[in-house]
Amino acid sequence: MDLPKVEIIGVKGIPIIGEGDDLASLIVEAVERMGLNLRDGDILVVSQIVVSKSEGRVRKLEEYKPSRFAEEIARKSGKDPRHVEAILQSSKRIVRMRDGLLICEAVGGHICANAGVDLSNAGIGRVALLPEDPDLSARRIRERIKELAGVDVAVIISDTHGRPLRRGSINVAIGCSGLKPILDRRGERDLYGRTLRSKMICVADELASAAELVIGQADEGIPVAIIRGYKFERGEEPASTIPRSERDDLFL
Repeated sequence: MDLPKVEIIGVKGIPIIGEGDDLASLIVEAVERMGLNLRDGDILVVSQIVVSKSEGRVRKLEEYKPSRFAEEIARKSGKDPRHVEAILQSSKRIVRMRDGLLICEAVGGHICANAGVDLSNAGIGRVALLPEDPDLSARRIRERIKELAGVDVAVIISDTHGRPLRRGSINVAIGCSGLKPILDRRGERDLYGRTLRSKMICVADELASAAELVIGQADEGIPVAIIRGYKFERGEEPASTIPRSERDDLFL
């Protein structure tokens, strides 16, 4: 009997990404250099930082002139005031702020620390902003891979987030294409015949977190992972539907 099996394969050999680079082409080429081929039904998890770089979403800190509010937050947090200004300009609103720590609703709707504006792997004196539309970014990568390799994959754009009342960060999906991000099991029955009433699984986040085990956090050496063998529901429901509304969230 064949047992369920899921593989997670880190994609090595992708160069440092610059603005305008054809990220999908670089992924396909790197996979081929590894002696592999992408397959129909594979899931590609792509780190947000390389997507942001390819889309020109990296800015020099010197481009930001800090407001008085940014200066005040910077004094409390020890952050560079220009970094704080970049965060404020990338936010719809500040959800929580304490001791200079910022939890913001980013322009794309995701709630996260610093509105996703990151210094890591952006380059000295630079900040990386989230893609303007991560779902569109995922769809473009997916369509380009189909054009180049003739295979129908799903694509997830992942980023690192914290979680309420849990220590440690995990990777979550901020963009996706080709799969339904939520598996709705409401109405099914459990082992004892009880009807499930609230069982909704965010498979996109689970896949993003699984991929992080090989992508890692320290550098850009492996910014992409292939997840192979997971049977997912195909669809084009965007990752922007994952965040709860403020009305439904117990922590806001």
